[in-house]
Amino acid sequence: MTRISLPDTIDDAPSASRPSLDGVRKTLGSVPNLFRLTANSPAALEGYLGLSGALGNGALDAATRERIALAVAQINGCAYCLAAHSYVGAHVAKLSAAEIAANRNGGSTDARADAAVRFATALVDARGRVGPAAVEAVKAAGYSDAEIVEIVAHVALNTLTNYLNEAFDTPIDFPAVSAELA
Repeated sequence: MTRISLPDTIDDAPSASRPSLDGVRKTLGSVPNLFRLTANSPAALEGYLGLSGALGNGALDAATRERIALAVAQINGCAYCLAAHSYVGAHVAKLSAAEIAANRNGGSTDARADAAVRFATALVDARGRVGPAAVEAVKAAGYSDAEIVEIVAHVALNTLTNYLNEAFDTPIDFPAVSAELA
């Protein structure tokens, strides 16, 4: 049970959140618990969806975005996000089980993606205070300045959802995965 209210339906959410939740339902076919929980604050829901949508149209591909989400969720210990991104990673981004395990361990089986995931984990571990060597390593792997900025933004976006889910004990509505590393 969550520590704050979890609207059962779109109609149970604050009226200002209902159009956004309806958009989520139209896009995903359902409204996962994370969105319903965040809907308690129409501003937070709008902010989350706005940043998520903008980054979805950014320079990083879906597979890299999922790799980052998996790594960040693992570090932050977010069972909800591990379940959600393991599912999306496998079924939408088409990541293999070996790749998902590597991402959760802070790397990738793909050399270029490995640099992005390692940079993302360095950001989380250092709370953003990475040194020039970390930035140079991701640049050396071929990432543009825009892509590097987006890696930081994805870390921030995923940290937001990790914290929401952990603070409020969001019920997992994706196939659960073990929080233990492979």
